[in-house]
Amino acid sequence: MKNFQQKAVEDNPTRPVADKPLVTDYMTKKLITFKPETVIMDVINTLLSNRITGAPVLNDQKDVVGFIDDKDCLKVLFDEAYHNQPTDNRTVSHYMSNVMRTVSVHADIYEVASIFLNSVYKRLLVVDDFGKLVGQISRRDILRAIHDFDAKEY
Repeated sequence: MKNFQQKAVEDNPTRPVADKPLVTDYMTKKLITFKPETVIMDVINTLLSNRITGAPVLNDQKDVVGFIDDKDCLKVLFDEAYHNQPTDNRTVSHYMSNVMRTVSVHADIYEVASIFLNSVYKRLLVVDDFGKLVGQISRRDILRAIHDFDAKEY
């Protein structure tokens, strides 16, 4: 085969479809989660102590109802300083976002990488066939997959 410059091009065999790693191969399974009634300062302390930037918010039935991240927590500063509102008893439900994206446990990492390339999301929640949270996959997890591919010389 030749390219547009009429130089020989190596044939790169494509990977068989059966070899596509699933999101479950790279996702984080043990997640820190919050409830809507969790006090916001507890969230901030948990994010800092666990060196994470966000976590899903689940109701009592374990349904995902939102997401709270470091950007959402920045609003605390303005509530205290500019709006003169005490934040001592403010909860996750006041600050959380419902802007999140989920993917199925059946998705492969190529689908996930495509979502990351074409959106602003840094992490996606992984749900089972019943919509229940089973994990989370981040851009960093996809980087680990790329590293593994390189190590296997695909």
